Amino acid sequence: LFQLCLTMIFKRRPKSYRAKAKVSMSRFEPSSFISYEKLQSNVDIVRKRLNRPLTLSEKIVYGHLDDPHNQEIDRGRTYLRLRPDRVAMQDATAQMAMLQFISSGLPRVAVPSTIHCDHLIEAQIGGAKDLARAKEVNQEVYNFLSSAGAKYGVGFWKPGSGIIHQIILENYAYPGVMLIGTDSHTPNGGGLGGICIGVGGADAVDVMAGIPWELKCPKVIGVKLTGTLSGWTSPKDVILKVAGILTVKGGTGAIVEYHGPGVDSISCTGMATICNMGAEIGATTSVFPYNHRMRTYLEKTGRAEIAAVADEYSDLLVPDQGCEYDHIIELNLDELKPHINGPFTPDLAHPVSEVGAAAQKNGWPLEVKVGLIGSCTNSSYEDMGRAASVAKQALDKGLKCKAQFTVTPGSEQIRATIERDGYSKILGDVGGVVLANACGPCIGQWDRRDVKKGEKNTIVTSFNRNFTARNDANPATHAFVTSPEIVTALAIAGTLNFNPETDYLTAPNGEKFKLEPPNGDELPSKDFDPGQDTYQHPPADGSSLKVNVNPQSNRLQLLEPFDKWSGNDLENMQVLIKVKGKCTTDHISAAGPWLKFRGHLDNISNNMLIGAVNSENDAVNKIKNHLTGEYGGVPDVARHYKSMLHWSPGIWEGDVTYSAPQPDFVISSETNLKKQGLLPLTFNNPSDYDKIRPDDKISIRGLKSFAPGKPLTAVLKHSDGTEESLQLNHSFNETQIQWFQAGSALNRMKEMQH
Repeated sequence: LFQLCLTMIFKRRPKSYRAKAKVSMSRFEPSSFISYEKLQSNVDIVRKRLNRPLTLSEKIVYGHLDDPHNQEIDRGRTYLRLRPDRVAMQDATAQMAMLQFISSGLPRVAVPSTIHCDHLIEAQIGGAKDLARAKEVNQEVYNFLSSAGAKYGVGFWKPGSGIIHQIILENYAYPGVMLIGTDSHTPNGGGLGGICIGVGGADAVDVMAGIPWELKCPKVIGVKLTGTLSGWTSPKDVILKVAGILTVKGGTGAIVEYHGPGVDSISCTGMATICNMGAEIGATTSVFPYNHRMRTYLEKTGRAEIAAVADEYSDLLVPDQGCEYDHIIELNLDELKPHINGPFTPDLAHPVSEVGAAAQKNGWPLEVKVGLIGSCTNSSYEDMGRAASVAKQALDKGLKCKAQFTVTPGSEQIRATIERDGYSKILGDVGGVVLANACGPCIGQWDRRDVKKGEKNTIVTSFNRNFTARNDANPATHAFVTSPEIVTALAIAGTLNFNPETDYLTAPNGEKFKLEPPNGDELPSKDFDPGQDTYQHPPADGSSLKVNVNPQSNRLQLLEPFDKWSGNDLENMQVLIKVKGKCTTDHISAAGPWLKFRGHLDNISNNMLIGAVNSENDAVNKIKNHLTGEYGGVPDVARHYKSMLHWSPGIWEGDVTYSAPQPDFVISSETNLKKQGLLPLTFNNPSDYDKIRPDDKISIRGLKSFAPGKPLTAVLKHSDGTEESLQLNHSFNETQIQWFQAGSALNRMKEMQH
């Protein structure tokens, strides 16, 4: 559907090393070049031009400029043309990305790329059975991704491998890398000193096609850490506290850069946790400076050669002395207390000591029905060890969890290692069920049956996101996010009104006891157990291979190019929906069961805005069809408009939080909208949004002279015959205007090939 979207958002090494730095990137992948010399050269050029110290994120971002000599650089204003090192795609979004890449006509990807099967595995019974079922149900999609990967040179991590972000951390991320991934929690890689950014599939296609990738020059928010983590306080509490300070939109358009002496008290995987959940504050990405904790992690995951080269270039991988941040937050880790955030939003922060009282005051259910640990955010060896240390204390006193308890390993390597080292048995004995190495309940892939839809209840998770109905599709579920060790303690206690730092549990024999602070090894004393080999490396030449898509499939659909711009202004467009209140990508394009249609443009459109609140009647997925006068679901009315008017209506949204990049045919980031030939605009006067009426017809004028920095005009035609004109701003540059005129960036790419 063509959708018009107007939104409210918006050191140097010894000479012998300098020729090349060729090191093994993974036990599954041939050697790859890490060109720190190129990165250093670009940084030197930019530093001389700007004549000022650079932050770490600036070094990595500007170090990947396509043209460091001439690129205009102005934080928050100019668009940068960049050359990322890698692309990573999860299986839901990889479908559309690979379909688009096929449409480009190119024979092979231009940069190292991988597909990770983690999103389509539903949690029902337990790991082995759920994985077997997923392989059967999703066989068509897995076969497509496997064969497309083989043909076009993309590595394929099979279902059961683990969650994309954990696989990246274990195999592909390294200090100074620039990686883009088609999932919003790609910033997880910042825990290993990389600039890893979640994008839409169209951005991934650009990079895979060898085209410079555009990013609005990000501002930089500095978070200075002092003190040391200890006791029940964990890395998760750092980002929970920061989310409470910045809110879900406070990081928009910025990279969050952690620095200061407190950094060294955090493990590499702990830093990844903090960066991962930075997506919940709208940040472009987050990053930590290279240190000994990263070096140890690289060595333990078979990448000692990378660590050695990073040591030689360590000055490149930390911020310059005297660099300036657009905003600074200071956190003293000595004073930081365990936090739990929620419900319904990840920025509603409470110290664990206060959440019980808050629940009683607000009418939130105190009983914890389910505790869930794992996910891409908190599934490291250290996380599982600390949770197991809490569980063992309860077991030693004869206690098990009062709540249901689930465990999601982040990767096959983590699963095999915690099983070998006894953590899995402890977590199972306390009442836990080990799920598949996949996203599962974190993204709504949870066949939950212990409560009915609409039944008010509380769950606690170590996940990252807790918007309404996110985990179990039940809008009455009060979901709270916290650390794995706090989840475990609350699952044992069975109530939110429990502070493990001060409160006592009662053993079956009546003995009162208090849990000791958790402990867990940062990394296994033995090497990691890799578990099963689940990686498929593409052949050197896949040109003779075929990728078939059944025309009758309801899971996959080959793409037809979008129409070009007609050359005229857009006239008399009917408003589809005026959205009220917070509207995140969970409202715009829900995940969960809809993930199975991510490779089918027409079918996935059936979830468009079905979670958004209609300002006209405060209803969800109930809007007026202004051609018939009847009310219907948003996708149904949109399809009717398309069939009758031969175009789809404008979409007007309210307080939009773009907290997760989605597939390209759904609303996601501003640049991704542009790449689909859409027209994201902002009101020059934000209060003009209130002038829009749900039954308005709107014309967009000025497209014939569409130019960078030149506003457009919206003419509102009200049903009472009156008209109003509003000024609309945009951030299109010349290249992006060409995308709009061609109908999409992909159309423009194909034009340039002829």
